[in-house]
Amino acid sequence: MNIPSKYNAQEAESKWYDYWMKHNYFHSEVDDREPYTIVIPPPNVTGVLHMGHMLNNTIQDVLIRRARLQGKNACWVPGTDHASIATEAKVVAKLKEQGINKNDLTREEFLKHAWEWKNEYGGIILDQLKKLGASCDWDRTAFTMDPALSESVIKVFVDLYNKGYIYRGYRMVNWDPEAKTTLSDEEVIYEERQGNLYYLQYDIVGSDEKVTIATTRPETILGDTAICINPNDERFTHLKGKKAIVPLCNREIPIIEDEYVDVEFGTGCLKVTPAHDENDKVLGEKHNLEVIDIFNENATLNSFGLHYQGKDRFVVRKEISKELEEKGYLVKVEQHTNKVGTSERTKAVIEPRLSDQWFLKMEDLVKPALEAVLGEEREVKLFPRKFENTYRHWMENIRDWNISRQLWWGQQIPAYYYGDGKEDFVVAETLEEALVLAKAKTNNEGLTTNDLKQDPDALDTWFSSWLWPMSVFDGIRNPENEEIKYYYPTNDLVTGPDILFFWVARMIIAGYEYKDQRPFENVYLTGLVRDKQRRKMSKSLGNSPDALKLIEDYSADGVRVGLLLSSAAGNDLLFDEALCQQGKGLGNKVWSAFYLTTLWEVSETIAQPSSSKIALEWYKAKFQKTLVEIEDHYSKYRLSDVIMAIYKLIYDDFCGWLLEIVKPAYQQPIDATTYKEVIALFENNLKILHPFMPFITEEIWQLIATRTPEEALIIAKYPEATESKEALISEFDFVSEVISGIRTIRKDKNIPFKDTIDLIITNNEQVSQNFDEVIQKLGNVATVTYSDEKVDGAMSFRVKSNEYFVPIAADTINVEEEIKKLTEELNYTEGFLKSVQKKLSNERFVSGAPEQVVAVEKKKEADALAKIETLKNSLAGLQ
Repeated sequence: MNIPSKYNAQEAESKWYDYWMKHNYFHSEVDDREPYTIVIPPPNVTGVLHMGHMLNNTIQDVLIRRARLQGKNACWVPGTDHASIATEAKVVAKLKEQGINKNDLTREEFLKHAWEWKNEYGGIILDQLKKLGASCDWDRTAFTMDPALSESVIKVFVDLYNKGYIYRGYRMVNWDPEAKTTLSDEEVIYEERQGNLYYLQYDIVGSDEKVTIATTRPETILGDTAICINPNDERFTHLKGKKAIVPLCNREIPIIEDEYVDVEFGTGCLKVTPAHDENDKVLGEKHNLEVIDIFNENATLNSFGLHYQGKDRFVVRKEISKELEEKGYLVKVEQHTNKVGTSERTKAVIEPRLSDQWFLKMEDLVKPALEAVLGEEREVKLFPRKFENTYRHWMENIRDWNISRQLWWGQQIPAYYYGDGKEDFVVAETLEEALVLAKAKTNNEGLTTNDLKQDPDALDTWFSSWLWPMSVFDGIRNPENEEIKYYYPTNDLVTGPDILFFWVARMIIAGYEYKDQRPFENVYLTGLVRDKQRRKMSKSLGNSPDALKLIEDYSADGVRVGLLLSSAAGNDLLFDEALCQQGKGLGNKVWSAFYLTTLWEVSETIAQPSSSKIALEWYKAKFQKTLVEIEDHYSKYRLSDVIMAIYKLIYDDFCGWLLEIVKPAYQQPIDATTYKEVIALFENNLKILHPFMPFITEEIWQLIATRTPEEALIIAKYPEATESKEALISEFDFVSEVISGIRTIRKDKNIPFKDTIDLIITNNEQVSQNFDEVIQKLGNVATVTYSDEKVDGAMSFRVKSNEYFVPIAADTINVEEEIKKLTEELNYTEGFLKSVQKKLSNERFVSGAPEQVVAVEKKKEADALAKIETLKNSLAGLQ
């Protein structure tokens, strides 16, 4: 077989992904094996692959490929989220480019455009995941607005409404004026911003007096319906019962009293605008104040805005402050930093707005989900555990969930109005069922479907995705079907901590409400991907690399390893392309090792050298020890530690040591016994590396031998852990230091490897002689002898308490230079020894320092003494 000396990643990646797909390895059906299930955190249908997706999906693929190798029925369900706000914004923008205004369309016409957009662009991110090697069950690809999933959402809404959990209320909500919809509290991001505090004077009716208030939003004075003072504030006792005049609009408003007012903040007087502030709304209800809404839905001013009608709120802020100053109402302006709520999706500044909306009561629903994560049983485990505190804080301070959105893209709320009153509605899964309910409620048999008008709002996208682990297996519509019973609860969820509440907590709530079971057992919370300067990666900063270009440059395997080398659970990943180069380098090393084995001529007649035999025993022990180690790391979701352990095993132990020991002399054959064992060990290496580097491992696996589809690496049997021989591993660690010592002497003395040397060992510390032939081969040592006597005229080094002598002919070294070098090293070591002994002679240090610290210093002392003795012996042999 003609094996190329270099690996062609692009060719292998397309070849093996097609092969895996052709043979249906990713697909799962119910059978008698143990299931292992992951549901993908559905990326927005608007999305393209970025570094966060790459990290998250690489981790999921590692877990699913490992489960598949372990013989489990691995099922990884992919899909996308309809992302109401983001998608509707994209569709509206596209229509605008075509000269079409959304407001000129009917709902049905708009949705036709939206589905066309989804069908054209919605699958991009899933196709990109295939480039990464994601082994999802693509036959199961789901979309949160698929008919079956939408039907599940509507079913749950109706059920929760009938249970009394869903209600319609006139409440102050978070309004996104760009998306023109409400947002839940969790979708509002608070940012500290530099603004101004405007001090404004209001005239008092019937007198020359004035009262001064401080506000950050002077434009909202047009919606003021009261001035509030603290009844205990003696400065304003004389204002009780009076009225003030709102500047510019000259409207009279009452001066009310309430202890809510902070006498220390601003001027101690508060303007009250019930339509535009949550706290003002509470005051307004308490004191029966008028409510004046001055904003249109896009945050321009309406007819209450006087001559500012139609202008944007921020334009008005500048203009009205100028007018107030010109007319003598503005006393002064101070710089002021305050927290401003912004929309997570559009980044627009949120407006508090009074509106009729649908809400879900959370107080009772949340209780099982709290117990699941924080109870003694820990039915749902968060990794790392530090996020339990975050979870507790959110869940114990939960507010009712605003689930309605003023959008068309999404599941339309199944409430049907038959009259003009606020309570003139029924909730049902279909229009026909709604008609039956409406007739019963009104005692009007003459009602028809034409008399019913469905609520125009859509449900919050999260109200769909919180059902994801159940709805993808049709567990809401058909709760007893064989798939939901087999695959649910799922095993692992991999996601970011930023949606711990948005999605993870809500899925747990839904799981207990509808299946009385956890939706998953473990939640692995990845960190955020940041650049080397610790900045979050974003398009605006220009610090986020093109994911597909990375794959092109470093291979999918290289990028996967690069991402995971520095990605401890819950800790942010400081991404550096050098990590991907390191991943690619591992792939090249594995390929070179494989290529080397293809160059060997195999002989069935020659005997196995003892050096090969002992080396193979050692590597088997080392492999078993590493296998136990990586299984422990897997159990703690420490995938960076898993890949690092595998990396060291293959790069250092297999390629760096084992292959060097067993490889035959130049143009000599290798014995068949050794060759077969090396290949068997290589195959085991490929199995544990496969979840991280699926493409190159499958390529090599298929080149090692002719395999049937049933023998592909992707479904091979994962190695089983057996007892490792610790003594053998320790012996080799010792021997590797001996070989390093010999190589150092060769390098220092310029002794070519082709020239043999002798090695004499003063064996103070009894070590096994099992590896003597290994020492001879890797050090090109002619003889190894053991002696009780030190050897004069020889170079030496120490490993622990053993001294190793390499006799060197006098004419091969420059004696003067050697004496000078050894003397300098001796002087340095003696100085170092003095500093250590000084520390150890300090009673305060010895008695006060931790035992471990003192032990380290004593070890330094012993090593320095041994080295000094070796250096003195070497000098004595030269003088």
